[in-house]
Order: sequence, then C-alpha cells, then structure tokens
Amino acid sequence: MNDPAGSEAYGPGPLLLGVRHHGPGSARAVRAALDAARPAAVLIEGPPEADALIPLAADPEMRPPVALLAHAVDEPGRSAFWPLAEFSPEWVAIRWALDHGVPARFIDLPAVHTLAWQTDGEAAGHPESPEPRLQPPEPQSEPQESPKPQEPLEPSAPPESRIVAEEQLRVDPLAVLAEAAGYDDPERWWEDVVEHRGPGERAPFAPFAALEEAMGALRERYGAGGRPRDLVREAHMRLRLRAARKEFRDGVAVVCGAWHVPALRARATVTADRALLKGLPKVKADLTWVPWTHRRLARSSGYGAGIDSPGWYGHLFRAPDRPVERWLTKVAGLLREEDRIVSSAHVIEAVRLAGTLAAMRGRPLPGLSETTDAVRAVMCDGSDVPLALVHDRLVVGDVLGEVPETAPAVPLQRDLGRQQRSLRLKPEALERELELDLRGDTDAGRSRLLHRLRLLGVGWGEPARSRGSTGTFRETWRLRWEPELSVRVAEAGVWGTTVLAAATAKAEADATAAQTLAEVTALAEQCLLAGLPDALPRVMRVLADRAALDTDVGQLAQALPALVRSLRYGDVRGTDTGALAEVAAGLAERIFVGLPPACAALGADAADEMRGHVDAVHTAVGLLAETPADGLAGAHGDLRSRWRAVLRALALRDTVPGVVRGRAVRLLLDDGELEPGEAARLMGLVLSPGTPPADAAAWIEGFVGGGGGMLLVHDERLLGLVDTWLTEVPAEAFTDVLPLLRRTFSAYEPGVRRTLGELVRRGPGQASGRTRDEGATPGFAEEADAERAEAVLPVLRLLLGLDDTEPETADDNCLAGVGT
Repeated sequence: MNDPAGSEAYGPGPLLLGVRHHGPGSARAVRAALDAARPAAVLIEGPPEADALIPLAADPEMRPPVALLAHAVDEPGRSAFWPLAEFSPEWVAIRWALDHGVPARFIDLPAVHTLAWQTDGEAAGHPESPEPRLQPPEPQSEPQESPKPQEPLEPSAPPESRIVAEEQLRVDPLAVLAEAAGYDDPERWWEDVVEHRGPGERAPFAPFAALEEAMGALRERYGAGGRPRDLVREAHMRLRLRAARKEFRDGVAVVCGAWHVPALRARATVTADRALLKGLPKVKADLTWVPWTHRRLARSSGYGAGIDSPGWYGHLFRAPDRPVERWLTKVAGLLREEDRIVSSAHVIEAVRLAGTLAAMRGRPLPGLSETTDAVRAVMCDGSDVPLALVHDRLVVGDVLGEVPETAPAVPLQRDLGRQQRSLRLKPEALERELELDLRGDTDAGRSRLLHRLRLLGVGWGEPARSRGSTGTFRETWRLRWEPELSVRVAEAGVWGTTVLAAATAKAEADATAAQTLAEVTALAEQCLLAGLPDALPRVMRVLADRAALDTDVGQLAQALPALVRSLRYGDVRGTDTGALAEVAAGLAERIFVGLPPACAALGADAADEMRGHVDAVHTAVGLLAETPADGLAGAHGDLRSRWRAVLRALALRDTVPGVVRGRAVRLLLDDGELEPGEAARLMGLVLSPGTPPADAAAWIEGFVGGGGGMLLVHDERLLGLVDTWLTEVPAEAFTDVLPLLRRTFSAYEPGVRRTLGELVRRGPGQASGRTRDEGATPGFAEEADAERAEAVLPVLRLLLGLDDTEPETADDNCLAGVGT
C-alpha cells in the first residue's frame, strides 16, 4: 500500500475489507480505509463479466439504487440481480476506484455458472435460494435472515463428491455475534457497534480487523455455515485475488462480505481451488445495469440480503451531522404534507425523547427504534396509523434509481425507453394513478403502450376504475415500476425488437394457442385496446373458427361481452370493427337458441353461474344494439327484441332454476317490457305455499339481488309479497333459506336496508303519517308534493350555483321536479 503505516496497522498481505452489504457504517469505513491505504487495485464481490460495466458508474446519469442484472441469453427469465445502493460498501468502493483512476474488478463466481445452477423454484431476481434454515447446536432465539451481500440467486449445491460442508447449519453471523454481546436484536447490535461509530480516520482498519477476528471464530465453529455453495464462490475469489496480487503485488484491496474474509485469508492451493471449480455447468449470459428501488432492498420484499430500513440507512449515510434532528425534521415535513398538525415544538420534543430513550436503554446514540417511538408518542398521538405512513414513505422509501442510456440493453428495452420519453411517461417506484383522455394523441399513445406491455407480460400498469367519467374515451391506470420488470422486458424481447412488433407477434401466437373461445375474444379486445391492426385479422380468423365450433352456451356467453366492448373501443380508437360486429351478431344468435335448453335442470352453483351469464349477455345485447356498424343496424335492433323473447321464455319455464327465472323477470321489468302488475303476479305465484321455500328464496335472490333494493323501496306491493311469504315460511325450512336471503339483502346499501326495515316495521303500504286511496300506486301519491319539493330547493339552487334573488323561471320548475 502507499501508506506503510496504514498497512502495518492492518497487517501484511492484501487489504481485506469485510462488510455488511447495504450498511452505511460499512460504506463509511470502506471509504476511510481506501483513503488511508490508497491501493493500486480494488477487488469487489460481484460477477466478473460485469467488469466492463464498472465505468458506467461514473456516468452523471447513473443514480443508485441500481442493480447488475444477469440473464441467460436463451432463457431471459433465468436471471439474477446484484443490487447496490449509494450506501452499499461495494458502490462506495467502485466510485472510489473510478474517482482515483484505480482499476476495479469483480471477483465472485461468474454469472454463467450462477445462472446455470439456478433451480426452477427460484424466482427471477430473488437474491437467495430457498434453502431451509437449520437451528445451531445450542438453543438460541431465531435469528433474522443473514444479511449476505448482494448475493444473486445461488446455484443448487455442487456434487457432494466435490464439496462436503463441515456443518449442515444455516447460520446468521450477526445474530450469533449479537447474542454473544447480550443483544436480542441483531439490527440494534449492528447499529450500536458500527452505524454509530464515527468515520474512523484515526484507526481506519480497526473495525475490519475486529470483524475479521469475529468471523474467523464463527467459521472455525460452523464451517461453511450451511452454505456449501460459498466454498465454490470463495475458491473463485481466491483465484482472482492471486491473479491480482501477481499484477499489483500487495497493493490490492478486497471489498466483500465479512463472512468470506477468513476464507480469503486462509491458505489454500491453486490445485484445490481449481478442483472445486472444475466441470461447473454454465450458460451464455448477458449483463447490464438496471434501476432498483429502496423497497426492493427491504427484507420484507423477500430479498434475502435485504435490510429492514433502506430509507433510514440512506439518511444516515447522507446526513453530514445531527442525523436524528434531520430525520425527525423530515418526518415532520411528511406528516404536514398529510395535513397533520406538527410544529417545530413537536420536533424539538421528539429529539429530546429519542435521546432520553437511548440513554435509558444504554445505547450510545438514538437509533431507529428510539426515533420511531418518539415519533409515535409526540407526532402521532400514540397512533400507529400515521406511523405506518412514515415507515412506508421514509423508513423504507420509494426511491427509484436511474441508469444511463449508454448501458447495454436488448433492442426491445431501448424502444420502450424511446417511447417512454416521447410520451412523457417516466417510470416511478411510487404507485400513482394516471387518467387518460383517449381523444388526445399523447394519452392515446400512452394507452396503447400500456396495453401492449400488458399483453407482453410487462405489468407496469394495471387498469383501474375511473373516479370520473365512465365513457369509452377515458381510462384510468395504476402505475408502478418494479425492478423485475426489466427481466420481463428481456423475456419479451424474443417476440420482436420493438414494442409494437413484439406485441403483434405475441398476440398471434396467443390466438393460436388459446384453449377456449373466451380467451380468443379477450385477446381480440386486447388487440383493439393495444392498437395492433396487423394481429387483429389473424385473431379474428381464429375467433370465427372457434365460435362456429363451440357449442357450450356458457363459453359463448362469456365471449360475447368482450366482443361488444371491443366494438365500442374500436369506435373511439378509430378501428375498423366490421368483421368483429358480424362475429358478435352471430354469437348472439347462437346464444339465443341455446340458452333456454342450457338452463334446464341446473344445480345451485351452476344456476348462479348461469345467472351471471344472463346478466352479461343482457348488457352486451343492449350495447350491441346501440353500437353502429355498417350493414348491421337493423340486425342489431332485431337482436334486442329476440333477446327479450328469450327472457320471457326463461321467466315462464318451470324447468329453469328459480334464480334465473327471477333474474329474467327483473330484467324485463327494468326494460319496461313487463308491467309491474304482471311482475307482482309472477312473484305471487312463486311465493305461493305450493313452492318449496328454497326455490322461492332463489327466485327472490334472482329478482331483487344485484341492486334491486330500491325496487322494493318504491314498490311496496312487491315488498309486501316478500314480507308475507317470509313470515309464513315454516320454521324447519327457515334455516335453509336464511343464507340465500342474507346474501341477497346484505348486498344492499346501508341506507336501502334501513329504509326497508322502516317500511317493514310500520307495514308495507302504510304511508308514514298520510292516508292514500286504495287505487293509488303503493308508495306514491297521485300528484307531486309541492311542499316537500320546496324544502330541498334552496340546497339544489346552492349546488347548481343559482342566485336566490333571481325570479322564478323554468329552471325552478325543473328543480321542483327533481325535488319530488
């Protein structure tokens, strides 16, 4: 090393800096040690194939958190990540080497072997294989997952003939050391002994020497610690370290997980190390940088090398001084943004309380637990609800890194990036809603891009229910970019080099592979939404063939709504949907013919499912009749009349289940095709003593279920029939019909249920406080009640912005009608 005193203080040989991955204390200590030692080369734990990517870390557009992504060329879904945050010691070492013109190299096992060892059960991007954790020989509390540094998906264990682990245990080094020091929380122990240390200018190598000694003792006792793969990785690290020492002599610094330091210091022959690496499986792999998020660094995300509080650790690393005061000020700012009353006095008191708690608990400085307790008590009034927001937004955080455009990427990724920039649709880690107006070119382009990505399996956005207009020209999306989506993009690259070409090829392939008619119709809808005119003819040919051969009425009924929605989407998006309209009309005809026989002799579950099909077809036919299509306008009008004839047949056929018959009557009543008196007559027949109670209850569920409560409120004649029938149900049959009735009435709004209860309490047909003629419609007077209408006029005028001083106009007459 260039600093003899520093080298002698640490010891002879290479400078081994054992760290905790994603630890700000380790990152500060690494920077101080490198400044003191001034090595000629820096070796870092990571895949050697990424050496060529290291210079990109100096690009101004590179902003951590980021990750090295490796994926198999022939199977992009077989992938692994090596995440790095600004407070990761490896990132600090990379930046130090680049800033000082010193070579930086990765020395871990090559990604070609890591990916080849990956098992089918290991999910892409998960940094650690799902090996079981075994208990240490002596009883102790269950430790947390080992904070192993940025380890990728580990390969399955090598053959036992080459590796025999000394102990088949899964050891958490920090948990063992914390327990030995009398701590029950490894995180709190690490904060006290590392994070609360100063930068260590006076003794920059002391923490690494102490940690190496501790890890050496653990390795002597536990051997590989239940990680036999580590022996192979460490063998490769030693070979790379030997090669670097030959090139740079002793001027070499190594930044790696503290667990590996004793193995790198141990004496092992080249022959033995090469024997461990001989014959390892490999695959062809590509590597690049991808954005990462703080949320994906969190252990709660499933990342085995994760930490509990990446946002807190980032704050500790960035804060130049007074970290507690700065943190609580940041918390106060967040709570103010959420309209909570938090003053400077709250911050001052929280700082005092955090310091007091640290002193009472024997800690050198307040940590995250002390500041959290102080925030809960002082700023959140003891409530965990606002505290959960602080944990989500600050303790964990939604920081999303950035990588430069010059980073290697598959052609599809580059095309996606170009479209994101042209459409001003920036990926963000924080979930947000996006409202689109499809009448504008930019929003229409955004919609097409998001739908194409969904078709490719890249779930950047998910459609959401719009809080405003429900017209076809509006869409609402819920967007959130996750790091794993980079893998999905790489996987989708097999379909094409652009998003449009890939989505077109994928749609054509999906149409050929579809197993059901509903899958093909859903795909046709996706093609229209995604704007894939080249794929639509192929999908339509498959759709026409499947529709002609499919005889399952349920499948046909599932397919029709998607087709009709596609017609409406095609209208707003300017797509020619003539062929789609013809298929939809033919599909509807086949449903009309096959539905009545298909409804005969159904069981309870099948009847419920068929009721859903009837509702869906009813809505679809209504939309189809309103959708203009060349040459089909007359046919569409005829479809509606023929559908009503089908509903009449269902309503009057005794072999049809009660829930379907009741639903058919309700739909005819809503459309004005059935007089209220006729509906009451049919209900009276069903609720007569000769009908089994279970069948009658099913009819009621079909008739008044799904928002039918207001029908009973406004037609007390129907409510009276239900009430009378229910009071006459025999006691032995009541328990059988109760679940159906509860399911029906529990779906009503609370106000509807309350009104029904009041009507039943006073007796249906007895107008509250007023009398009515026998011939009047139950629940209604013969004329509007002007006095009651005038009572609400002031509120309506205020809502409509009308001046109270204006003379009475036709608007007032309209308001009176609304009031009644």
